[in-house]
Amino acid sequence: MNLNNLRPAKGAVKKNDSRKGRGEATGNGGTAGRGHKGQKSRSGYSKKIGFEGGQMPLQRRVPKFGFTNINRKEYAGVNLDTLQEYVDAGRLENEVTLDALIENRLVGKNDLVKILGRGELKAKIKVSAHKFTATAKKAIEAAGGEAVTL
Repeated sequence: MNLNNLRPAKGAVKKNDSRKGRGEATGNGGTAGRGHKGQKSRSGYSKKIGFEGGQMPLQRRVPKFGFTNINRKEYAGVNLDTLQEYVDAGRLENEVTLDALIENRLVGKNDLVKILGRGELKAKIKVSAHKFTATAKKAIEAAGGEAVTL
């Protein structure tokens, strides 16, 4: 076998020599495989995105209401019972910082953090976060800890 006698496997290459719409002798003359009449048979036809054949398109059928505030700030919530679990497991020490929460994968590195008041906190810890609910702040201070707003 040499480079000059390499050939693709039989049947692997399909060559399309047909030229559509070039006379009846080609077998594709006349309508050139487009059928008779209708939108798709015309030159310049292109189906618009979302077009459903004249039926009301989905993006116009679905109701749209309300509005989205572009200035909304999303906070990642961390509950007190979660903090207590992590303290019991030894994952968090007497100070809970943003870095400690990220390290323990409770929040993402770009998240704003809000401490929520579900559960009870027994550990005396200093918690630093962007926001606290009133119940969370009260519970942290009742346990002898400190709530620091960033």
